[in-house]
Amino acid sequence: MPRLVDAYIGWRYTPSTSSKPPAHGSLHDDVSAPPQEDPRLSGPSTQGSRCSSPAGPQGDASTGSPAPASPSNPLNAPPASTGVTGECRRLQHRSGTPLHYTLPSDTAPNTSQTFSFDIDVFDILSTSSQASISSDSALSVAEALVSNGYLGSTPVTPSLAISLHTLELLRRIRLFKASFSLEAFAKLVCYYYSVPYQRTVRNAISDSFDIYLAILRAVRKRVMGALGRESPDWRVCNACPACCYKLEGEPAQSFSRLFCMDGNNSLKRMRPLGGRKVGDDRVFTDSDYYLPQGFVDAYANEVHSKAKQADPRPSSPHVMEPDMSEPRDPTDGDPAVTTCTKNWKAAQSDDKKRSWDVFEETGVFVSACRHGLILWIIDMVRSGELARYPLATIAKALDVFEHCTMCGYDVGCSFLAMIQRSSLGKRFNDAGCRMCVNAFHGYSHEYSCQVQHHPNCIEGMGLEDLETMERIFSASNQLAPVIRYASAYRRRVLIDAFYQQWDEEKYLNLGKMLFDNYRQALGIIREQGIVVAEAMKSLGLTPEDLVKFAVEERAYLRSLGNESSQDLHQIAYVEGLEELRAISTQLARATRSFLAADGAPDLTFLPPHAGPTNYEDETSRTRKIETNRRYLDARRKVLMLEVADLEVHLGITASWQPGDAEYIRVAQYVATRKYQRALSNLQRLVVQRLFELHKMNISQTGYRMRRHIAKNMQTRSRALRNAIQTYNSAAAALDPPRPKLDWDTVSHYHLLQEFELLNDTRADVRDKPWAQPAVRETVRRARRVARAHEEIASVNLEAQRVHTSIHDEERMFARILEQLRSTNDIAYGAVLEYTTRRRAASAHVLTSLKKLYALEGFSGNPTPGRRMGTPPTPPFGGHGGAMREPRDIAMSEATGQSSGVDEAEEEDLEDDDVQGELTTLTDFYGTLSL
Repeated sequence: MPRLVDAYIGWRYTPSTSSKPPAHGSLHDDVSAPPQEDPRLSGPSTQGSRCSSPAGPQGDASTGSPAPASPSNPLNAPPASTGVTGECRRLQHRSGTPLHYTLPSDTAPNTSQTFSFDIDVFDILSTSSQASISSDSALSVAEALVSNGYLGSTPVTPSLAISLHTLELLRRIRLFKASFSLEAFAKLVCYYYSVPYQRTVRNAISDSFDIYLAILRAVRKRVMGALGRESPDWRVCNACPACCYKLEGEPAQSFSRLFCMDGNNSLKRMRPLGGRKVGDDRVFTDSDYYLPQGFVDAYANEVHSKAKQADPRPSSPHVMEPDMSEPRDPTDGDPAVTTCTKNWKAAQSDDKKRSWDVFEETGVFVSACRHGLILWIIDMVRSGELARYPLATIAKALDVFEHCTMCGYDVGCSFLAMIQRSSLGKRFNDAGCRMCVNAFHGYSHEYSCQVQHHPNCIEGMGLEDLETMERIFSASNQLAPVIRYASAYRRRVLIDAFYQQWDEEKYLNLGKMLFDNYRQALGIIREQGIVVAEAMKSLGLTPEDLVKFAVEERAYLRSLGNESSQDLHQIAYVEGLEELRAISTQLARATRSFLAADGAPDLTFLPPHAGPTNYEDETSRTRKIETNRRYLDARRKVLMLEVADLEVHLGITASWQPGDAEYIRVAQYVATRKYQRALSNLQRLVVQRLFELHKMNISQTGYRMRRHIAKNMQTRSRALRNAIQTYNSAAAALDPPRPKLDWDTVSHYHLLQEFELLNDTRADVRDKPWAQPAVRETVRRARRVARAHEEIASVNLEAQRVHTSIHDEERMFARILEQLRSTNDIAYGAVLEYTTRRRAASAHVLTSLKKLYALEGFSGNPTPGRRMGTPPTPPFGGHGGAMREPRDIAMSEATGQSSGVDEAEEEDLEDDDVQGELTTLTDFYGTLSL
């Protein structure tokens, strides 16, 4: 591989005087090279022998240039007698004798050989069908092909080669359209060559593409090594300058790093069926995104699962039963089953709850910073979203990040309990780290959880919603159709390439994100700040009152607690008495019916009827009455024993009667419990309805899935109507009765706090100042304004970090490029290409920062600072004009000299799918503010 990498760099970046550059339209053309005449536009040439001269009928044999176009062959298709079908061809010397490959053995010296042969090729840019390969410095056929701009379909004796231009085109298409398949590209190539599509063409392109990507990864490693960015955790610690580039003298922040994590079950891969062996057993480890599987598995048994009842359903050979010796999901660490846990489990789809045996990898667990740049990826192997995946992510974050981090997770409240019970608990607490829930998913949690763990209620969070993973998965779902049946190696390669491109796009839009956040925060302060001030004035409130109300509300919600064991025993006793009374009444009625059927004196004569008498039916009816009477009698005896045991346990000397004060008190409490359970069921159905409505708007949701969700929505609506009826019956049984609900009211519920206020039946809560609607709305808006001020301070800091990072990076690029150029390093061309693209992206970021600095109300520092722990840098200059002040780069781009993108077109740079999802959810988020 190192020789192939050197050959690729030599072909790609080193100018050659012995051969002409590739045909026009190459993706690797040097912009400084003189324009080349298109051979397809020249006149016809004379026919000659295939290998007789360098310039045969296929054009310039030394470079593989296409043959001239002709009326009979307008697309330069190969002759009919030599159609390109991927079949083996015997390569020959120019003299016409067969070419024998002499590969160096293990004992033979590594001496170069002279290679000169023709080979069938695919080059979509030139549509040439043959190329003459000539090299006097290669050690192998593969190296000779790469040095001439081709890659063989096999490493030893290839019969077909794919041009590097073609492979690069495929790579770039896939960067921006992840769902584009190799089969579609192979069909496109065959179309250009006017030949029927054959699977052998697709296989040749696929095999060559794997090697090409491996070469590019090796080249990137050399580039990162030359730039001093080869350490294992460099990307995580430096890729996002807004998060990582700490400056001297910057103000202290509540959290050193904001990141989020979540699982995605779309990127599945089928496992080989029927015990078939895997042909591609390669393991892809050349990535700094993936956490090693051994590191992840070390947290498999950190916290054991809570005891659960066995599933009464028979097991199926197609279903993997979960291992009860390890956590089944991230909520198993919480000893108390809360509404948050139940809502999260109810919202999970069936394929998250159980892993079907047909999938080897059932998805990925991904983490990212608040600006959208990826941190780590974990493969979920034949399982759902187990607790080992977030635990491994937290462990890696504790190893790499500084103290006081904030992590957002769908079930962050319950998962926090699991962290405390695991081996990470002490490190997590000592570092001052915290967990919270995501903004959108947080509204499915009970209100007592939201006031502690929702981003809108946490000081220092700003306007961050930590729903970054939903946006990432909306884009990465495009990979699903092309990796479902891929090998494990190719699946990881494609996922790694996708997230690498995602990071580059997120860096490109980093300045725009900061600008949009700043503008949003200014709008909230300008519009809602006045409303809050007027409301506080009219209600006679002060800022201290708002803080006090928030503290009182949290204390009240904590005081609700769980039912005591004494209350539960009294409830069971009263319910037992009521059931015993009902059973006794039913038993007396059944006894009377049995005696009447058995010929007792209390007889009822029926009028005579014509026809025979069916004695079997009469006997069956009598037996059913007797069976029912015996069951009721046995049940009455069991209840009498249970009631007696409870009376002994509670110290009751005389059985309670319906008119006793204690009986009445507990009966009212039982009615309250029924009401709260009916309300809880109604709340659960509304939460599921909200999640299903959200899924209906997710990008890349298929038609059948949409139909399935729509059908479930209709079923859920019927269940909601039944739940409303049950709730109204329970509400009417209270003293005093609670207000009834109707379908129109419940169908528009979107805040769980509306359920939480209904959930308390004590009248004194209505007298609390913080429970008044006007006060609650004022507190909610005041929180939003406070978060907006925090966002202003955060963006001020992050903008200066990004500006300083670009400023320092530009100096580093110029210094390293000068060193590589002066030493004639082979990596100079690759580093120059990387820095050119990076500089263009940085210039685009600076353009957005310049717009940010020009905003009315900007309060930050518009000049770069100095990175923490680095000496002061001298002013720009002294490099012969090779470097420019970053602000000058931004100015040149803004005037159209660099990118030609104006402000009106800038909005179109956002990803279409992500922009569509954000548009759908923006209004919804606006109504979900606490």
